[in-house]
Amino acid sequence: MKKFEFFETTADIGIIAYGRSLEELFENAALAMFAVMCNVNKVKPGERKEVKIKADGLESLLVQWLTSLLALRDIHGMMFSKFKVNIKNHELLGEAFGEETKEEHELEVEVKAVTYHELEIKKNDIWKARVILDI
Repeated sequence: MKKFEFFETTADIGIIAYGRSLEELFENAALAMFAVMCNVNKVKPGERKEVKIKADGLESLLVQWLTSLLALRDIHGMMFSKFKVNIKNHELLGEAFGEETKEEHELEVEVKAVTYHELEIKKNDIWKARVILDI
């Protein structure tokens, strides 16, 4: 199973994340978002940051999770390459692992925000989320 893929939108970038579980879906969405910004394979997962969120629905939970990771990126000047998520009753306890942003991370575009535009989370055989990122 692929973890994620990208799709084109006007002036933005879209990601489609996949997961065998809801937690894996959220982890892969975060990985996809950081893959837009840098070469995540070159980011060492040495430092851990924690995120705790409560939301009314899964869509809001996903947007808040990804937005919190962008805030951690900005506040701490870090890129992340590994994520661990636990979700229970629309509460998320997540961990992001990464390091201070470096030139060798092969920085690409900066994601400015996570949007609700065309946001979709659904489950068939596997979980699938479609998210548009403002760049």
